[in-house]
Amino acid sequence: MSPRWEPNPDVRRGRSVVYTLHAHLVFIPKDRRGVFTDVILTRCEEVMRKVCEDFGAELREFNGETDHVHLLVHYPPSVALSRLVGSLKGVSARRLRQEFPAHVRKYLWGEQFWSPSYFAGSCGGAPLAVVKEYIENQKRPD
Repeated sequence: MSPRWEPNPDVRRGRSVVYTLHAHLVFIPKDRRGVFTDVILTRCEEVMRKVCEDFGAELREFNGETDHVHLLVHYPPSVALSRLVGSLKGVSARRLRQEFPAHVRKYLWGEQFWSPSYFAGSCGGAPLAVVKEYIENQKRPD
């Protein structure tokens, strides 16, 4: 190992992979109704943190407002992001409906808690322009 080498906690190693994958996720409740309170957001974070652990992922940051939540997730390449999102939304919806039935019923009707859509953005690492330039400047053999 180089004496200048410093471990980066964002870079993880698997059996045949070295990775650092982060996603910024945003979920909104059905019809963007303002269902969230501080207590419900706290419980939602706990539930989502556990789901991430079950997938071998890490919930790095969580916050929200009355009508949406933001997550920053560090996940392994073996996890399909769409499957993780499905579990995050499914488990949290079930738990929040079980634990806060009267409150949730006031804001949401029917079976769905979350809107079926969501935002997912990749983040972390170098900006795209820097990566593009790095790739362009590789020494291609003649």
